Amino acid sequence: MMTNPTGEQYPISHGRYTAVVTEVGAHLRSLRVDGREWLWSFEADAAPVASQSKQLLPWPNRIRDGRYTFDGVEYQLPISEVPRHTALHGLNDGFAWQLISHTEQAVVQRHTFHPEAGWPGTLTATLTHSLSDDGLLVQVHVTNDGATPLPYGYGVHPYFSFDNVDVVTLELPFTTELRVDEDRLLPIALVPTTRGKDFQSPRALGHTVFDTAFTDPNTPRWTTRIAGGTHTIEVWADESLPWVQVYTRPERDAIAVEPMTCGPDAFNEGPTHDGLIVLAPEESHVAVWGLRAG
Repeated sequence: MMTNPTGEQYPISHGRYTAVVTEVGAHLRSLRVDGREWLWSFEADAAPVASQSKQLLPWPNRIRDGRYTFDGVEYQLPISEVPRHTALHGLNDGFAWQLISHTEQAVVQRHTFHPEAGWPGTLTATLTHSLSDDGLLVQVHVTNDGATPLPYGYGVHPYFSFDNVDVVTLELPFTTELRVDEDRLLPIALVPTTRGKDFQSPRALGHTVFDTAFTDPNTPRWTTRIAGGTHTIEVWADESLPWVQVYTRPERDAIAVEPMTCGPDAFNEGPTHDGLIVLAPEESHVAVWGLRAG
Protein backbone atom coordinates (compact mmCIF):
# COMPACT_ATOMS: atom_id res chain seq x y z
CA MET A 1 0.00 0.00 0.00
CA MET A 2 1.35 3.42 -0.97
CA THR A 3 1.94 5.86 1.87
CA ASN A 4 1.95 9.55 1.05
CA PRO A 5 4.97 11.47 2.41
CA THR A 6 2.56 14.00 3.91
CA GLY A 7 0.14 11.40 5.28
CA GLU A 8 -3.61 11.76 5.06
CA GLN A 9 -5.01 14.42 2.75
CA TYR A 10 -7.94 16.49 4.06
CA PRO A 11 -10.07 18.05 1.30
CA ILE A 12 -12.43 20.95 2.03
CA SER A 13 -14.70 22.90 -0.30
CA HIS A 14 -17.17 25.76 -0.45
CA GLY A 15 -18.66 27.34 -3.55
CA ARG A 16 -15.93 28.19 -6.03
CA TYR A 17 -13.12 27.24 -3.60
CA THR A 18 -11.55 23.84 -2.91
CA ALA A 19 -8.47 23.11 -0.81
CA VAL A 20 -6.40 20.21 0.52
CA VAL A 21 -4.51 20.25 3.83
CA THR A 22 -2.01 17.55 4.76
CA GLU A 23 -1.68 15.51 7.93
CA VAL A 24 2.11 15.76 8.08
CA GLY A 25 3.17 19.37 8.53
CA ALA A 26 -0.37 20.76 8.08
CA HIS A 27 0.63 22.12 4.66
CA LEU A 28 -1.94 23.83 2.47
CA ARG A 29 -1.17 21.52 -0.45
CA SER A 30 -3.78 22.81 -2.88
CA LEU A 31 -6.09 25.77 -3.30
CA ARG A 32 -8.29 25.90 -6.38
CA VAL A 33 -10.65 28.67 -7.42
CA ASP A 34 -13.15 27.82 -10.16
CA GLY A 35 -11.06 24.69 -10.82
CA ARG A 36 -7.78 26.58 -11.30
CA GLU A 37 -4.84 25.71 -9.05
CA TRP A 38 -3.39 28.81 -7.41
CA LEU A 39 -0.40 27.30 -5.65
CA TRP A 40 3.03 26.17 -6.76
CA SER A 41 2.88 23.06 -4.67
CA PHE A 42 3.34 19.29 -4.65
CA GLU A 43 1.27 16.22 -5.47
CA ALA A 44 -0.24 13.96 -2.81
CA ASP A 45 2.35 11.25 -3.47
CA ALA A 46 5.31 13.66 -3.35
CA ALA A 47 7.13 15.56 -0.63
CA PRO A 48 7.21 19.36 -0.43
CA VAL A 49 10.32 21.21 -1.54
CA ALA A 50 11.54 24.75 -0.88
CA SER A 51 9.23 25.10 2.16
CA GLN A 52 6.11 24.88 -0.03
CA SER A 53 3.15 26.09 2.07
CA LYS A 54 5.06 25.25 5.24
CA GLN A 55 3.71 26.35 8.63
CA LEU A 56 6.66 28.22 10.11
CA LEU A 57 6.70 27.85 13.87
CA PRO A 58 7.86 28.41 16.53
CA TRP A 59 9.76 30.94 14.42
CA PRO A 60 9.71 32.06 10.77
CA ASN A 61 12.73 32.80 8.62
CA ARG A 62 16.35 32.63 9.81
CA ILE A 63 18.08 32.54 13.20
CA ARG A 64 21.71 33.56 12.89
CA ASP A 65 24.04 30.58 13.47
CA GLY A 66 21.06 28.80 15.06
CA ARG A 67 21.97 30.54 18.30
CA TYR A 68 20.00 32.84 20.58
CA THR A 69 19.83 33.88 24.24
CA PHE A 70 16.51 33.91 26.05
CA ASP A 71 15.87 34.64 29.70
CA GLY A 72 19.61 34.59 30.35
CA VAL A 73 20.20 31.16 28.80
CA GLU A 74 21.99 30.56 25.48
CA TYR A 75 20.42 27.99 23.15
CA GLN A 76 21.86 26.27 20.09
CA LEU A 77 19.45 25.01 17.43
CA PRO A 78 20.43 22.53 14.72
CA ILE A 79 21.66 24.24 11.54
CA SER A 80 19.00 23.51 8.91
CA GLU A 81 20.24 25.91 6.21
CA VAL A 82 23.85 24.82 5.89
CA PRO A 83 25.09 27.24 3.16
CA ARG A 84 24.08 30.26 5.27
CA HIS A 85 24.64 28.56 8.64
CA THR A 86 21.21 29.40 10.01
CA ALA A 87 18.27 27.67 11.63
CA LEU A 88 15.54 28.20 9.05
CA HIS A 89 11.74 28.24 9.35
CA GLY A 90 11.10 26.61 12.70
CA LEU A 91 10.69 23.04 13.92
CA ASN A 92 7.61 21.86 12.02
CA ASP A 93 9.35 19.13 10.03
CA GLY A 94 7.88 15.66 9.56
CA PHE A 95 5.30 15.78 12.35
CA ALA A 96 1.86 14.25 11.87
CA TRP A 97 -0.62 16.76 13.25
CA GLN A 98 -3.53 15.37 15.26
CA LEU A 99 -6.88 15.68 13.50
CA ILE A 100 -9.39 17.44 15.76
CA SER A 101 -12.24 17.81 13.26
CA HIS A 102 -12.86 17.59 9.52
CA THR A 103 -16.04 18.84 7.87
CA GLU A 104 -16.89 19.71 4.29
CA GLN A 105 -15.72 23.29 4.79
CA ALA A 106 -13.06 23.14 7.53
CA VAL A 107 -10.24 21.09 9.02
CA VAL A 108 -8.79 21.59 12.51
CA GLN A 109 -5.41 20.11 13.52
CA ARG A 110 -3.22 20.25 16.60
CA HIS A 111 0.41 19.59 17.43
CA THR A 112 2.50 20.02 20.57
CA PHE A 113 6.14 21.01 20.22
CA HIS A 114 8.08 19.49 23.12
CA PRO A 115 11.54 20.50 24.37
CA GLU A 116 14.38 19.51 22.05
CA ALA A 117 17.85 20.73 21.11
CA GLY A 118 17.78 24.52 21.20
CA TRP A 119 14.08 24.74 22.07
CA PRO A 120 13.25 24.93 25.78
CA GLY A 121 9.50 24.61 26.16
CA THR A 122 6.14 23.01 25.41
CA LEU A 123 4.00 24.82 22.85
CA THR A 124 0.64 23.56 21.59
CA ALA A 125 -0.57 24.86 18.23
CA THR A 126 -4.12 24.50 16.92
CA LEU A 127 -4.51 25.26 13.22
CA THR A 128 -7.83 25.81 11.46
CA HIS A 129 -8.27 26.02 7.68
CA SER A 130 -11.82 26.96 6.62
CA LEU A 131 -13.53 28.00 3.39
CA SER A 132 -16.42 30.41 2.87
CA ASP A 133 -17.71 32.78 0.20
CA ASP A 134 -14.77 35.02 1.19
CA GLY A 135 -12.15 32.37 0.42
CA LEU A 136 -9.71 30.67 2.76
CA LEU A 137 -9.40 31.66 6.42
CA VAL A 138 -6.51 30.33 8.52
CA GLN A 139 -6.43 30.70 12.31
CA VAL A 140 -3.32 29.77 14.30
CA HIS A 141 -3.84 29.48 18.06
CA VAL A 142 -0.80 28.65 20.20
CA THR A 143 -0.48 28.20 23.97
CA ASN A 144 2.58 27.94 26.18
CA ASP A 145 1.85 24.74 28.10
CA GLY A 146 5.14 24.83 29.99
CA ALA A 147 6.18 26.33 33.31
CA THR A 148 8.51 29.04 31.96
CA PRO A 149 8.21 31.84 29.35
CA LEU A 150 8.85 31.00 25.69
CA PRO A 151 10.03 33.00 22.66
CA TYR A 152 7.67 32.64 19.72
CA GLY A 153 7.05 33.64 16.14
CA TYR A 154 4.86 32.36 13.28
CA GLY A 155 4.79 32.56 9.53
CA VAL A 156 3.53 30.63 6.52
CA HIS A 157 5.11 30.03 3.11
CA PRO A 158 2.59 29.78 0.23
CA TYR A 159 3.84 30.12 -3.34
CA PHE A 160 1.52 31.35 -6.08
CA SER A 161 1.95 29.89 -9.54
CA PHE A 162 2.11 31.92 -12.77
CA ASP A 163 3.43 31.20 -16.26
CA ASN A 164 5.79 34.17 -15.89
CA VAL A 165 5.83 36.40 -12.81
CA ASP A 166 7.48 39.21 -14.80
CA VAL A 167 4.10 40.16 -16.24
CA VAL A 168 2.04 40.02 -13.06
CA THR A 169 0.93 43.18 -11.28
CA LEU A 170 1.83 43.39 -7.59
CA GLU A 171 0.40 45.58 -4.84
CA LEU A 172 2.41 45.42 -1.61
CA PRO A 173 1.22 47.93 1.03
CA PHE A 174 4.33 48.13 3.25
CA THR A 175 6.40 51.20 4.08
CA THR A 176 9.50 49.65 5.67
CA GLU A 177 12.00 47.20 4.19
CA LEU A 178 14.55 45.06 6.02
CA ARG A 179 18.04 45.54 4.60
CA VAL A 180 20.05 42.31 4.83
CA ASP A 181 23.57 41.17 4.01
CA GLU A 182 23.93 39.65 0.56
CA ASP A 183 25.56 36.38 1.59
CA ARG A 184 23.38 35.21 4.50
CA LEU A 185 20.25 37.36 4.16
CA LEU A 186 20.49 38.35 7.83
CA PRO A 187 19.27 41.70 9.19
CA ILE A 188 21.31 44.89 8.98
CA ALA A 189 18.75 47.69 9.35
CA LEU A 190 15.16 48.75 8.82
CA VAL A 191 14.88 51.37 6.08
CA PRO A 192 12.07 53.05 4.14
CA THR A 193 10.97 50.78 1.33
CA THR A 194 13.46 51.26 -1.48
CA ARG A 195 12.29 52.57 -4.83
CA GLY A 196 12.96 49.35 -6.71
CA LYS A 197 10.85 47.31 -4.29
CA ASP A 198 8.13 49.85 -3.60
CA PHE A 199 4.88 48.35 -4.84
CA GLN A 200 2.54 50.33 -2.59
CA SER A 201 0.89 51.44 -5.82
CA PRO A 202 0.18 48.46 -8.09
CA ARG A 203 2.64 47.97 -10.94
CA ALA A 204 4.12 45.22 -13.07
CA LEU A 205 6.71 43.09 -11.33
CA GLY A 206 9.02 43.13 -14.34
CA HIS A 207 12.47 41.76 -13.56
CA THR A 208 12.32 42.62 -9.84
CA VAL A 209 13.93 39.92 -7.71
CA PHE A 210 12.55 39.51 -4.21
CA ASP A 211 13.89 37.72 -1.18
CA THR A 212 12.87 40.57 1.03
CA ALA A 213 11.07 41.19 4.32
CA PHE A 214 8.80 44.19 4.84
CA THR A 215 6.92 45.64 7.80
CA ASP A 216 4.83 48.67 8.79
CA PRO A 217 1.80 48.03 6.58
CA ASN A 218 -0.30 51.03 5.60
CA THR A 219 -3.17 49.61 7.66
CA PRO A 220 -3.06 47.08 10.54
CA ARG A 221 -5.13 44.63 8.48
CA TRP A 222 -3.29 44.49 5.17
CA THR A 223 -3.95 42.97 1.75
CA THR A 224 -1.40 42.14 -0.94
CA ARG A 225 -2.74 41.66 -4.47
CA ILE A 226 -1.13 39.65 -7.25
CA ALA A 227 -2.85 39.97 -10.62
CA GLY A 228 -1.91 37.89 -13.62
CA GLY A 229 -3.84 36.92 -16.71
CA THR A 230 -7.48 36.37 -15.82
CA HIS A 231 -7.21 36.09 -12.05
CA THR A 232 -6.20 38.12 -9.00
CA ILE A 233 -4.99 36.59 -5.75
CA GLU A 234 -5.39 38.49 -2.50
CA VAL A 235 -3.25 37.57 0.50
CA TRP A 236 -4.47 39.25 3.68
CA ALA A 237 -3.60 39.21 7.36
CA ASP A 238 -4.75 40.93 10.53
CA GLU A 239 -2.68 43.01 12.95
CA SER A 240 -1.14 39.86 14.47
CA LEU A 241 1.02 39.51 11.32
CA PRO A 242 2.66 42.90 10.66
CA TRP A 243 5.51 41.42 8.58
CA VAL A 244 5.69 39.80 5.16
CA GLN A 245 8.47 38.05 3.26
CA VAL A 246 8.24 38.19 -0.53
CA TYR A 247 10.26 35.75 -2.63
CA THR A 248 10.45 35.20 -6.38
CA ARG A 249 11.70 31.85 -7.62
CA PRO A 250 14.71 32.03 -9.96
CA GLU A 251 12.61 30.14 -12.52
CA ARG A 252 10.17 33.10 -12.49
CA ASP A 253 7.20 30.73 -12.33
CA ALA A 254 6.03 31.50 -8.78
CA ILE A 255 6.04 34.18 -6.12
CA ALA A 256 5.81 33.55 -2.38
CA VAL A 257 4.02 36.00 -0.09
CA GLU A 258 4.64 34.97 3.51
CA PRO A 259 2.72 36.65 6.37
CA MET A 260 4.82 36.67 9.56
CA THR A 261 4.50 37.84 13.15
CA CYS A 262 8.15 38.95 13.15
CA GLY A 263 11.10 39.44 10.85
CA PRO A 264 14.21 37.29 10.34
CA ASP A 265 16.41 36.64 13.39
CA ALA A 266 13.87 38.14 15.80
CA PHE A 267 15.09 35.78 18.56
CA ASN A 268 18.32 37.83 18.67
CA GLU A 269 19.00 41.46 19.52
CA GLY A 270 18.88 43.58 16.39
CA PRO A 271 16.51 45.52 14.12
CA THR A 272 13.78 42.83 14.18
CA HIS A 273 13.91 41.90 17.88
CA ASP A 274 10.95 44.11 18.82
CA GLY A 275 8.70 41.71 16.90
CA LEU A 276 9.51 38.75 19.14
CA ILE A 277 6.50 37.41 21.05
CA VAL A 278 7.14 36.20 24.60
CA LEU A 279 4.49 33.81 25.90
CA ALA A 280 4.14 33.46 29.66
CA PRO A 281 3.04 30.07 31.01
CA GLU A 282 -0.56 29.35 29.92
CA GLU A 283 -0.54 32.46 27.69
CA SER A 284 -1.90 32.16 24.14
CA HIS A 285 -1.46 33.98 20.84
CA VAL A 286 -3.75 33.95 17.80
CA ALA A 287 -2.71 34.83 14.24
CA VAL A 288 -5.21 35.14 11.39
CA TRP A 289 -4.60 35.31 7.64
CA GLY A 290 -6.31 34.26 4.45
CA LEU A 291 -6.46 33.99 0.67
CA ARG A 292 -9.26 35.05 -1.65
CA ALA A 293 -10.05 35.79 -5.26
CA GLY A 294 -9.80 39.47 -6.13
